[in-house]
Amino acid sequence: MVTAHPSEADAHAATEALRAALDGAGIVLPSLGVDNGSFGPGLVNPGRARADVATRLADVIRRGGATA
Repeated sequence: MVTAHPSEADAHAATEALRAALDGAGIVLPSLGVDNGSFGPGLVNPGRARADVATRLADVIRRGGATA
């Protein structure tokens, strides 16, 4: 996996990459977006999620991204 230095990361590209990865795992975070009020390299705001979605996300991360 290639990661960019924080000053080189593009928040919009990172948001779309995260959205695609979550979609591949069958997870939707409706509020996922770029925090346009942030200064510096830009922040990705994962937003709010129901407890069951957060639990599924945690399970996917623990499995290393493998979908169920």
